Amino acid sequence: MPRKTRPAPNTSEGSAQRSSGAESAPSTKPCAVDEVDTRYLQTLMGYNARRAALSIIEVFLERLAPFGLKPVDFSVMSTICHNPGVTSRQLCNTLNLLPPNLVGLIQSLESRGLIERRPHPHDGRAVGLHATAKGHELMSQAEQTATELELEKTARLTPAQRKTLLTLLQKIYL
Repeated sequence: MPRKTRPAPNTSEGSAQRSSGAESAPSTKPCAVDEVDTRYLQTLMGYNARRAALSIIEVFLERLAPFGLKPVDFSVMSTICHNPGVTSRQLCNTLNLLPPNLVGLIQSLESRGLIERRPHPHDGRAVGLHATAKGHELMSQAEQTATELELEKTARLTPAQRKTLLTLLQKIYL
């Protein structure tokens, strides 16, 4: 009496084995890569922009930690410092932030004594955001740190190349 066998799994490899009746030989291809090929990725704008940003943000986080600022805090504080009286709505539009995310951030900055709310001079419903003296002092130091970091990370660029890079990146998102 013939022995019953379990059917081969329904895969192309199983089908090939059943049709040829032979077992497949082990692959002779190496299973390790000596050098990783990223030539295609290097042709992508997003890949390159993200890699450049990550190399800066990693150091940015370290250097701005003593100021108690994350990148979004830094952006909000810088915008408030350079635009006294800016509203939350303007911050959201300018920095591409969601209003619910900004609410807690504003409260945190206010509780740290870095910003204050004042009535808007033209819109009775709006509130203008202003940096306090403590906020201005903190941002003066934090912006100096950020500037030094950017110059360090772009040291291989000439000043003209740096300016061109900034202009080209801004053309993508502005």
